[in-house]
Amino acid sequence: MMVANSMRRVLRYCGLCLLLTQLGGCAVGYYWQAGAGQMRIMRGQQPVDKLLQADELSPDERQRLELSQEALNFAHDVMLLPDNGSYRSYFDTGERYVVWNVFAAPELSLEPLTWCFPVAGCIAYRGYFHKDKAQKFADKLALANNDVFVGGVTAYSTLGRLKDPLLNTMLGMPEPDFVGLLFHELAHQRLYVQDDSAFNEGFATAVEREGMRRWRLDHGGTGASGQHFIHDQEQQVLELLRATRAQLTDVYAADMDDTQKRAEKTRLLANLEEEYQRLVAAWETAGLDARPYAGLFARGFNNASLSAVATYDDYVPAFEMVLRNCNYGIECYYTRAEALGSLDAEARDASMREIMQLATADSR
Repeated sequence: MMVANSMRRVLRYCGLCLLLTQLGGCAVGYYWQAGAGQMRIMRGQQPVDKLLQADELSPDERQRLELSQEALNFAHDVMLLPDNGSYRSYFDTGERYVVWNVFAAPELSLEPLTWCFPVAGCIAYRGYFHKDKAQKFADKLALANNDVFVGGVTAYSTLGRLKDPLLNTMLGMPEPDFVGLLFHELAHQRLYVQDDSAFNEGFATAVEREGMRRWRLDHGGTGASGQHFIHDQEQQVLELLRATRAQLTDVYAADMDDTQKRAEKTRLLANLEEEYQRLVAAWETAGLDARPYAGLFARGFNNASLSAVATYDDYVPAFEMVLRNCNYGIECYYTRAEALGSLDAEARDASMREIMQLATADSR
């Protein structure tokens, strides 16, 4: 979302962290930290073209900034993504992450808590420019019997309301993730539907993947085989997470007391960890080095992090099917996605579920 590979879309760039657009409906303290953080970035950013003319850049910084401008031109010319000046400037936050997002879900439910704001609508997380403030808010939610998850964010989008800058937090990403991030965030500027984080993330991730497919072809296909294996590994983990969520959903809806539900929750989450380790062992046997979602498994899953993954990944197969049905024509894909986005919430949800069923059947 406007949310970064192991849980890349949640930890690396939970992309759609709409701090600017959240301001109108927030309490004074939240309004102040969000406004001050955004203003600091707006005032401190520098044009990339001027930085590239200076001598102060390290070789790695120069390479990444040059790459970013090449990727932006590709995004505008080939992927037909908005060209509004975003990512033509740069800001060094001095930190590893630019913001921290707080996700939460009730102890015995996978339905995420949401917060509603002007422009952005209702979204399934709340962002802070300071980690301690994010943790304080998470602790407050935990005291109210919620599962919580706090993740550092590499980049966020203001949906084209401002010219979003490149950030130092983005430059250290592996090259495919860095280029893909730019495609992903610009996709949010192309299409964004209020109150539907799963739709927005599925759309943008499909754009990112198609953009990277075309980018690799344009650059000689370097790394395509490796990316195929990583994608397969990610899908294995996502299937495991979906199965666990389905089992937990049944438990939470079952006719049993809360003590029994908590015991079943503990058992299922322990089983999730065991199944993941079986996947890791199989990958090792196959000589595969990537460990998708290892960071999240190291922290341990709960309802909040499971819901976060669902937000960022569940609709991706549906959007990829829409793209396939367009014979990978990007204008056709945008037109059909926009038509889905224009439906009312109930009709859109029904349409997405129908496409998901077809995509699931098609993959078997």
